[in-house]
Amino acid sequence: MESNVSDIDRVVSKEEILKRLRRVEGQIKGIQKMIEEEKQCSDILTQVAAARAAINKVGSLILQRYSKTCLQSILMKEREEVVIEELLDTIQKFLRFVD
Repeated sequence: MESNVSDIDRVVSKEEILKRLRRVEGQIKGIQKMIEEEKQCSDILTQVAAARAAINKVGSLILQRYSKTCLQSILMKEREEVVIEELLDTIQKFLRFVD
């Protein structure tokens, strides 16, 4: 079923982000258990890569929410320069930690 809301207009809810974070938490616990059970390193690293990808996705969703808020402030002519600088700084900080 297709939604009439574009990706740009859709803001990911706090509940969706928390659901993803709980899933990441489960992945991390699974990795801990794999290490305790001395599973194959290649299997553990595969799960580590999956957890990293999942947490990066959460970060990008949070950045999407923040960006939309900043852009709305700009459109309302609220502290344009300050808002743009804050947004660019936040994007730069996030990208520094994303592979």
